[in-house]
Amino acid sequence: MFSLSKNQGAAGRPQTSVLLTNFVPPYRLPLYKGLSGAFSDFRILLSTEMEPSRAWPVAWDGLQVTVQRALTVSRTWKHRLGFSETVYVHVPYDTLHLLRRHRPDVVISAELGARTLQAALYRKLNPATRLIVWACVSEHTEQNRGLLRAWLRRWLLLQADAVLVNGQSGARYIRGFGVPSEKVFFAPYTTDMSPWSAIPLPREPRIAQRLLFVGRLVAVKGLFPFLLALARWSAAHPERNAELWVVGDGPCRASLQALRLPPNIFVRWLGNTSYQQLPELYAQAGILAFPTLSDEWGVVVNEAMAAGLPVLGSVYSQAVEELVVDGATGWTFRPDQPSELDAALDRALSTRSDVLQAMREASRLRVKDLTPDTVRDRILQAVNYVCR
Repeated sequence: MFSLSKNQGAAGRPQTSVLLTNFVPPYRLPLYKGLSGAFSDFRILLSTEMEPSRAWPVAWDGLQVTVQRALTVSRTWKHRLGFSETVYVHVPYDTLHLLRRHRPDVVISAELGARTLQAALYRKLNPATRLIVWACVSEHTEQNRGLLRAWLRRWLLLQADAVLVNGQSGARYIRGFGVPSEKVFFAPYTTDMSPWSAIPLPREPRIAQRLLFVGRLVAVKGLFPFLLALARWSAAHPERNAELWVVGDGPCRASLQALRLPPNIFVRWLGNTSYQQLPELYAQAGILAFPTLSDEWGVVVNEAMAAGLPVLGSVYSQAVEELVVDGATGWTFRPDQPSELDAALDRALSTRSDVLQAMREASRLRVKDLTPDTVRDRILQAVNYVCR
C-alpha cells in the first residue's frame, strides 16, 4: 500500500512546468489547479478537448490550457479475458514546437506514446529541462500490448528523470523496464472529497444494501458478469430482493437491459448525470459495485469510500487493490472467477447492519488523506527530486 505522507520541502523547485495530457476530466481539476499554484507558470497542453466516449463537459476555468494540433485514431484493444474496447490514440504533432515556445524547466508527460516520445526528444535537445513521465498503468491493463510497444516504453522510461504511477501494481510494471525504485513516485487518482465526505454515514435499512454502479456501459467495466452473478444470487434467495442503480451510459446499455433477470431484482437505469449530481446518488446507496475487468485506477472507489460506501470491487482495479481491505472496507474478487464473484456478492448482501455501519466509517477513514493537495505534494516531491 502507498503511504500518503506529504512532501516536506520545496528547495530548488523550478519556476515553469508544462503538463502534456489527453484531456481534463472533472475530477482532475482540483489537482491541476493545485499544481498551477505551485509554479510561476504552469501550462497544460491537451491532445483533444474531450474524447467522444466521455459525457463530461469541457471545463478548465482558471488554467492555462492549449489544445494541440493532433491526429486521433480509434482502434480496438483486445484483452486476454476476451473483451474488447474501442480506445482513442492521440498523436499531437506540434509538441516540440510548443515546448520550444514555452521553454519549461519541467515537462510532465502523461501516457507512454507519441506525446512522451516528443517530450523525450525535447529533453535530449534541452539537457537543462527535466522530464517526468506520468504512467497511469497497472500490470493488468497492460497485457497484450505487443513487443513493439514494450520496446518503445522501455526506451521512453529510461529517458525519464522520474516516473509517476498510481499504485504498487503500476510501480511493479514500471520497474520491470529497468527503472530504479528511487525514480518512482506515487500519484494515485484523486478528486475533491468534500461533497462526498459531507454525506451522513448512517443509511436507512431500505438502502443499506442497495448496490450502485457508476461508469461507462462498456464491456471492460464488467457489468455483464456482475448482473449474471446477481441473477444467480437472487434465484438462490427468492425471499430476498436485490436492488441495483446504474449511473452511466454506453454502447452496451441495450444488451444489458435485455438480460432476463429474476423478478426479485430491481435495476434502475439512470443514464448519464452531471459530475456535480453524483454525491446525491451516492447518498442514496449502500454499496458500490465495481466489477471492472481491467482498470488503471477507478476514481469511483475514492468517491464511494468518502461517501461511506463499502466497495464490492474487482482486484483488477488498482484503486481496489490499493484502498479496499477485504472484510473491513469492502469485499474483493476476481471478476473472471464466477465462484469468487458469487461468494463476494453473497458476503456483501448478507452483512449485518451494524457491521455495514462500521465498514462505512472505516471506508471514509481509509481515504480521508487521499486529497488533491496530498497528490499535488507527491508530484512536487518528484519535481524536487529531478531538479535537486
